[in-house]
Amino acid sequence: MDYLGIDLSCAIGSLKNGSFPPQDCLLPLISKLLGYAIVAASTTVKLPQIMKILKHRSVRGLSLAAFELEVVGYTIALAYCLHTGLPFSAYGELVFLLIQAIILVAIIYYFSQPLGFSTWGRALLFCAIAPTVLAGRIDPFLFEALYASQHAIFFFARVPQIWKNFSNKSTGELSFLTCLMNTAGSLVRVFTSIQEKAPPSVVAGSVLGILTNGTILSQIIIYSKPQVEKEKEKKAE
Repeated sequence: MDYLGIDLSCAIGSLKNGSFPPQDCLLPLISKLLGYAIVAASTTVKLPQIMKILKHRSVRGLSLAAFELEVVGYTIALAYCLHTGLPFSAYGELVFLLIQAIILVAIIYYFSQPLGFSTWGRALLFCAIAPTVLAGRIDPFLFEALYASQHAIFFFARVPQIWKNFSNKSTGELSFLTCLMNTAGSLVRVFTSIQEKAPPSVVAGSVLGILTNGTILSQIIIYSKPQVEKEKEKKAE
């Protein structure tokens, strides 16, 4: 019995016989289910961040470079997974994350007017190159090099935001829920990538996501306390 690439026959057979499914049967099943759960959750993971910006009509404390690099990283990661034949449950969230990341950058552009020439130049360059990368119409060696670089891209996408949070002692309009979902998603993806026998570079990317997203999440928790106290003082005055 196979449904959406999930083999249920082993688990169902064991349960019918009155026994608990063995580990080599249960772990792949859990991995597939978690993989699709991540894909489902990814459809709304950046929505809290988008809604927070629209509600306050502000991008205070957000690093534009961080969100632009995130779009580049998602594009490379998705292109690589598409052309290495990984099952959709192993990378599907990248489709929805990329779409939401592009929308998020567009909103940040809107609330960061006027935009400089260099900003428009980066946006146009991405629009020109991204379709070629996603279609896999580049040299295989260059493809591997691009994918290897996407870990560095994601790392440097987080560093400007982490540094800005540290410098301001505030996380501005960053969404706690979005960061929490990013961290949890990276944590689960480590398990599913290992079970799907994904390349070590894919697993390493998820581990890096745990570290960087976890750092930003901890900053939101740490810096939100002084902010709450300041708001209480203002109300008291």
